[in-house]
Amino acid sequence: MFIVLLTVIMVLFNEIQNARKDSDSIFLRAIPGLKAVEEAVGRSTEMGRPILYVPGIMDMNEVETVAGVIILGHVAQMTAQYETGLDVPVARSIVMQAARESCKEAYLSQGRPEMFNEDMVHYITDDQFAYAAGVNGIMQRDKPAACLYMGKFYAESLLFAETGNGIGAIQIAGTASQAQIPFFVTACDYTLMGEEYFAASAYLSRKPELIGGVKTQDTVKLMLIGLIIVCLVMRALFDLDIVSFNLLDMIG
Repeated sequence: MFIVLLTVIMVLFNEIQNARKDSDSIFLRAIPGLKAVEEAVGRSTEMGRPILYVPGIMDMNEVETVAGVIILGHVAQMTAQYETGLDVPVARSIVMQAARESCKEAYLSQGRPEMFNEDMVHYITDDQFAYAAGVNGIMQRDKPAACLYMGKFYAESLLFAETGNGIGAIQIAGTASQAQIPFFVTACDYTLMGEEYFAASAYLSRKPELIGGVKTQDTVKLMLIGLIIVCLVMRALFDLDIVSFNLLDMIG
Protein backbone atom coordinates (compact mmCIF):
# COMPACT_ATOMS: atom_id res chain seq x y z
CA MET A 1 0.00 0.00 0.00
CA PHE A 2 2.89 2.33 0.82
CA ILE A 3 4.44 1.69 -2.60
CA VAL A 4 1.15 2.48 -4.34
CA LEU A 5 0.74 5.72 -2.36
CA LEU A 6 4.35 6.71 -3.06
CA THR A 7 3.85 6.04 -6.78
CA VAL A 8 0.72 8.22 -6.90
CA ILE A 9 2.52 11.07 -5.09
CA MET A 10 5.48 10.85 -7.48
CA VAL A 11 3.17 10.89 -10.51
CA LEU A 12 1.28 13.88 -9.06
CA PHE A 13 4.45 15.93 -8.52
CA ASN A 14 5.72 15.01 -11.99
CA GLU A 15 2.47 16.05 -13.69
CA ILE A 16 2.35 19.34 -11.75
CA GLN A 17 5.93 20.12 -12.78
CA ASN A 18 5.10 19.38 -16.42
CA ALA A 19 2.04 21.62 -16.20
CA ARG A 20 4.11 24.44 -14.70
CA LYS A 21 6.60 24.24 -17.56
CA ASP A 22 3.97 24.42 -20.31
CA SER A 23 0.33 24.06 -19.26
CA ASP A 24 -0.95 25.03 -22.73
CA SER A 25 0.64 21.95 -24.30
CA ILE A 26 -1.31 19.58 -22.02
CA PHE A 27 -4.50 18.41 -23.70
CA LEU A 28 -7.74 18.49 -21.75
CA ARG A 29 -10.83 17.24 -23.56
CA ALA A 30 -13.35 19.95 -24.32
CA ILE A 31 -16.50 19.59 -22.21
CA PRO A 32 -19.75 20.53 -24.00
CA GLY A 33 -21.31 21.92 -20.83
CA LEU A 34 -18.45 24.40 -20.40
CA LYS A 35 -18.67 25.54 -24.00
CA ALA A 36 -22.36 26.17 -23.40
CA VAL A 37 -21.57 28.59 -20.54
CA GLU A 38 -20.46 31.29 -22.98
CA GLU A 39 -23.56 30.61 -25.05
CA ALA A 40 -25.67 31.07 -21.91
CA VAL A 41 -23.95 34.37 -21.07
CA GLY A 42 -24.46 35.57 -24.63
CA ARG A 43 -28.12 34.65 -24.54
CA SER A 44 -28.59 36.50 -21.25
CA THR A 45 -26.92 39.57 -22.74
CA GLU A 46 -29.15 39.52 -25.82
CA MET A 47 -32.29 39.17 -23.71
CA GLY A 48 -31.20 41.79 -21.18
CA ARG A 49 -31.78 39.35 -18.32
CA PRO A 50 -29.38 38.22 -15.56
CA ILE A 51 -27.59 34.94 -14.96
CA LEU A 52 -28.43 32.98 -11.82
CA TYR A 53 -25.53 31.01 -10.34
CA VAL A 54 -26.20 28.57 -7.49
CA PRO A 55 -22.99 27.20 -5.85
CA GLY A 56 -24.72 24.36 -4.01
CA ILE A 57 -25.97 24.30 -0.43
CA MET A 58 -22.89 23.08 1.45
CA ASP A 59 -19.96 24.92 3.04
CA MET A 60 -16.40 25.44 1.81
CA ASN A 61 -15.25 22.18 3.42
CA GLU A 62 -16.90 20.35 0.50
CA VAL A 63 -14.67 19.96 -2.55
CA GLU A 64 -17.71 20.36 -4.82
CA THR A 65 -18.35 23.81 -3.34
CA VAL A 66 -14.72 24.80 -3.88
CA ALA A 67 -14.94 23.71 -7.53
CA GLY A 68 -18.20 25.65 -7.87
CA VAL A 69 -16.60 28.86 -6.58
CA ILE A 70 -13.68 28.44 -9.00
CA ILE A 71 -16.09 28.05 -11.93
CA LEU A 72 -18.05 31.06 -10.65
CA GLY A 73 -14.92 33.19 -11.09
CA HIS A 74 -14.78 32.33 -14.78
CA VAL A 75 -18.49 32.92 -15.25
CA ALA A 76 -18.02 36.33 -13.60
CA GLN A 77 -15.23 37.14 -16.06
CA MET A 78 -17.61 36.49 -18.94
CA THR A 79 -20.42 38.54 -17.39
CA ALA A 80 -17.91 41.39 -16.96
CA GLN A 81 -16.94 41.17 -20.63
CA TYR A 82 -20.55 41.13 -21.83
CA GLU A 83 -21.82 43.54 -19.14
CA THR A 84 -24.42 41.00 -18.06
CA GLY A 85 -26.10 40.87 -14.66
CA LEU A 86 -25.04 38.13 -12.25
CA ASP A 87 -27.01 36.91 -9.23
CA VAL A 88 -25.43 34.45 -6.78
CA PRO A 89 -27.66 33.40 -3.85
CA VAL A 90 -25.79 31.30 -1.28
CA ALA A 91 -26.72 29.12 1.68
CA ARG A 92 -23.55 29.56 3.77
CA SER A 93 -21.89 32.74 5.05
CA ILE A 94 -18.34 31.51 4.36
CA VAL A 95 -19.33 30.58 0.82
CA MET A 96 -20.70 34.11 0.44
CA GLN A 97 -17.31 35.61 1.34
CA ALA A 98 -15.42 33.24 -0.96
CA ALA A 99 -17.83 33.86 -3.84
CA ARG A 100 -17.60 37.63 -3.40
CA GLU A 101 -13.81 37.51 -3.52
CA SER A 102 -13.94 35.28 -6.60
CA CYS A 103 -16.31 37.67 -8.41
CA LYS A 104 -14.37 40.76 -7.32
CA GLU A 105 -11.13 39.31 -8.65
CA ALA A 106 -12.87 38.35 -11.91
CA TYR A 107 -14.21 41.87 -12.50
CA LEU A 108 -10.83 43.40 -11.65
CA SER A 109 -9.06 41.07 -14.08
CA GLN A 110 -11.37 42.25 -16.86
CA GLY A 111 -10.78 45.91 -16.04
CA ARG A 112 -14.38 46.42 -14.91
CA PRO A 113 -14.12 46.91 -11.12
CA GLU A 114 -16.96 49.46 -11.17
CA MET A 115 -19.38 46.74 -12.29
CA PHE A 116 -18.76 44.63 -9.20
CA ASN A 117 -21.35 44.92 -6.47
CA GLU A 118 -21.12 42.91 -3.26
CA ASP A 119 -24.89 42.45 -3.29
CA MET A 120 -24.67 40.30 -6.43
CA VAL A 121 -23.55 37.56 -4.01
CA HIS A 122 -26.06 37.43 -1.18
CA TYR A 123 -26.91 35.10 1.68
CA ILE A 124 -30.41 33.63 1.98
CA THR A 125 -30.47 30.98 4.73
CA ASP A 126 -28.74 27.81 5.91
CA ASP A 127 -32.01 25.86 5.89
CA GLN A 128 -32.20 23.54 2.89
CA PHE A 129 -35.78 23.99 1.72
CA ALA A 130 -36.06 27.62 2.84
CA TYR A 131 -33.04 28.28 0.63
CA ALA A 132 -34.67 26.37 -2.24
CA ALA A 133 -37.84 28.45 -1.82
CA GLY A 134 -35.81 31.67 -1.81
CA VAL A 135 -33.91 30.73 -4.98
CA ASN A 136 -37.11 29.65 -6.72
CA GLY A 137 -38.67 32.98 -5.78
CA ILE A 138 -35.73 34.81 -7.39
CA MET A 139 -36.24 32.74 -10.54
CA GLN A 140 -39.92 33.56 -10.74
CA ARG A 141 -39.42 37.29 -10.11
CA ASP A 142 -36.26 38.04 -12.11
CA LYS A 143 -36.72 35.45 -14.90
CA PRO A 144 -32.98 34.85 -15.48
CA ALA A 145 -32.10 33.79 -19.01
CA ALA A 146 -29.59 31.23 -17.73
CA CYS A 147 -29.38 29.19 -14.53
CA LEU A 148 -26.13 27.52 -13.51
CA TYR A 149 -26.05 24.98 -10.67
CA MET A 150 -22.48 24.08 -9.67
CA GLY A 151 -21.84 22.45 -6.32
CA LYS A 152 -23.18 19.97 -3.78
CA PHE A 153 -26.91 19.37 -4.00
CA TYR A 154 -29.50 17.17 -2.35
CA ALA A 155 -33.30 17.01 -2.71
CA GLU A 156 -33.53 20.67 -3.75
CA SER A 157 -31.85 19.91 -7.09
CA LEU A 158 -35.10 18.96 -8.80
CA LEU A 159 -36.88 21.98 -7.32
CA PHE A 160 -34.29 24.27 -8.89
CA ALA A 161 -34.23 22.47 -12.23
CA GLU A 162 -38.02 22.27 -12.59
CA THR A 163 -38.46 25.97 -11.79
CA GLY A 164 -35.68 26.97 -14.19
CA ASN A 165 -37.23 24.82 -16.89
CA GLY A 166 -40.59 26.43 -16.24
CA ILE A 167 -39.29 29.96 -16.86
CA GLY A 168 -37.56 28.87 -20.07
CA ALA A 169 -33.99 29.43 -18.89
CA ILE A 170 -31.02 27.61 -20.38
CA GLN A 171 -29.73 25.41 -17.55
CA ILE A 172 -26.25 24.03 -16.93
CA ALA A 173 -25.58 21.85 -13.89
CA GLY A 174 -22.45 20.34 -12.41
CA THR A 175 -22.20 18.02 -9.41
CA ALA A 176 -20.59 14.84 -8.12
CA SER A 177 -23.69 13.90 -6.10
CA GLN A 178 -24.66 10.62 -7.74
CA ALA A 179 -28.23 10.68 -6.44
CA GLN A 180 -28.88 14.12 -7.98
CA ILE A 181 -27.30 13.62 -11.40
CA PRO A 182 -30.42 11.92 -12.90
CA PHE A 183 -32.58 14.92 -11.99
CA PHE A 184 -30.15 17.39 -13.51
CA VAL A 185 -29.74 15.28 -16.66
CA THR A 186 -33.52 15.15 -17.06
CA ALA A 187 -34.30 18.82 -16.49
CA CYS A 188 -31.14 20.69 -17.57
CA ASP A 189 -29.72 21.39 -21.01
CA TYR A 190 -26.18 20.38 -20.03
CA THR A 191 -24.82 18.45 -17.05
CA LEU A 192 -21.24 18.03 -15.83
CA MET A 193 -21.16 14.66 -14.11
CA GLY A 194 -18.68 13.51 -11.48
CA GLU A 195 -15.09 13.85 -12.65
CA GLU A 196 -16.19 16.07 -15.54
CA TYR A 197 -17.27 18.62 -12.97
CA PHE A 198 -13.92 18.60 -11.16
CA ALA A 199 -12.01 18.70 -14.44
CA ALA A 200 -13.98 21.82 -15.36
CA SER A 201 -12.07 23.99 -12.90
CA ALA A 202 -8.75 22.79 -14.36
CA TYR A 203 -10.03 23.25 -17.92
CA LEU A 204 -11.10 26.82 -17.24
CA SER A 205 -8.31 28.05 -14.96
CA ARG A 206 -5.34 26.19 -16.54
CA LYS A 207 -3.71 26.24 -13.09
CA PRO A 208 -0.76 23.79 -12.97
CA GLU A 209 -1.90 22.25 -9.66
CA LEU A 210 -5.38 21.49 -11.00
CA ILE A 211 -4.17 20.28 -14.39
CA GLY A 212 -1.59 18.09 -12.66
CA GLY A 213 -4.33 16.57 -10.50
CA VAL A 214 -6.46 15.71 -13.53
CA LYS A 215 -3.52 14.23 -15.42
CA THR A 216 -2.49 12.23 -12.35
CA GLN A 217 -5.95 10.67 -12.14
CA ASP A 218 -5.74 9.63 -15.79
CA THR A 219 -2.19 8.28 -15.41
CA VAL A 220 -3.06 6.25 -12.30
CA LYS A 221 -6.14 4.83 -14.04
CA LEU A 222 -4.01 3.72 -17.00
CA MET A 223 -1.50 2.13 -14.63
CA LEU A 224 -4.28 0.24 -12.82
CA ILE A 225 -5.80 -0.94 -16.09
CA GLY A 226 -2.38 -2.15 -17.22
CA LEU A 227 -1.84 -3.95 -13.90
CA ILE A 228 -5.24 -5.66 -14.16
CA ILE A 229 -4.47 -6.88 -17.69
CA VAL A 230 -1.05 -8.20 -16.65
CA CYS A 231 -2.58 -10.01 -13.64
CA LEU A 232 -5.27 -11.60 -15.81
CA VAL A 233 -2.72 -12.79 -18.37
CA MET A 234 -0.43 -14.19 -15.67
CA ARG A 235 -3.39 -15.94 -14.02
CA ALA A 236 -4.32 -17.55 -17.33
CA LEU A 237 -0.73 -18.69 -17.86
CA PHE A 238 -0.65 -20.09 -14.31
CA ASP A 239 -3.86 -22.07 -14.92
CA LEU A 240 -2.29 -23.51 -18.09
CA ASP A 241 0.84 -24.50 -16.12
CA ILE A 242 2.98 -22.27 -18.35
CA VAL A 243 4.25 -20.31 -15.34
CA SER A 244 4.84 -21.74 -11.88
CA PHE A 245 3.67 -18.79 -9.79
CA ASN A 246 0.39 -16.92 -9.35
CA LEU A 247 0.91 -13.17 -9.57
CA LEU A 248 -2.43 -12.49 -7.87
CA ASP A 249 -1.32 -14.41 -4.77
CA MET A 250 1.94 -12.49 -4.69
CA ILE A 251 0.14 -9.13 -4.88
CA GLY A 252 -2.49 -10.16 -2.35
